[in-house]
Amino acid sequence: MSTGATLELEELLTGGLAQLGYQPASDTVARLLRYVAEIELWNPRLKLVAASGRELVVRHVLDSLAGAAAILGPSGADRPGVRQIADLGSGAGLPGIPIAIVYPHLRVDLVERSGRRVGFLRNAVAATRSSNATVHELDATAYRGPADLVVFRAFVPLTAELLAAIRPALREGGAVCAYKGRREAIDAELSQLATGEPGSGAPAPQVIPVTVPFTDEERHLVVLS
Repeated sequence: MSTGATLELEELLTGGLAQLGYQPASDTVARLLRYVAEIELWNPRLKLVAASGRELVVRHVLDSLAGAAAILGPSGADRPGVRQIADLGSGAGLPGIPIAIVYPHLRVDLVERSGRRVGFLRNAVAATRSSNATVHELDATAYRGPADLVVFRAFVPLTAELLAAIRPALREGGAVCAYKGRREAIDAELSQLATGEPGSGAPAPQVIPVTVPFTDEERHLVVLS
């Protein structure tokens, strides 16, 4: 990556973090840039994400952190009981590695079943000095945590069977947070869920709009307690 390209991405990350309300540590942007560089290094072989450069930063790194800010608050204070997060189907480490970098007080489990991607994740954790992140080579349904918050961007659609399969990963009183796009598609998925139906005793899912810096793409979080 050229010096000019690196400076552009550094400005993008710095501006995006500020828009989201973060007050990051002095090395945060450098660590995020290192993470971006690792994805771009491994991407030709592993096809981790269909993006590079500015698009990678905005659509994946800042998207991950915008969702985290919406559910945790920029300092984590919005959910004070959250100490351990599990990123299921972590793939390229999204959203787990950006969360681990920006929230160093949280423990983050990166759960991925592909051995090749697990190799990338372990390398990325080491390269970004994310000592609070742990990689688990497991199918998402085999992870037992227990985590206070389960996050994922990978699973489409959101089904009752999927939620039942990952329920054992959660502590009592924990929550599932799914990164999603258009509200129309979300409503179609939620219409198939029994969660929150009258008389079920389960709270209805929350759908939280998320604004990602430097893009107008429609993004939401679906949170199920």
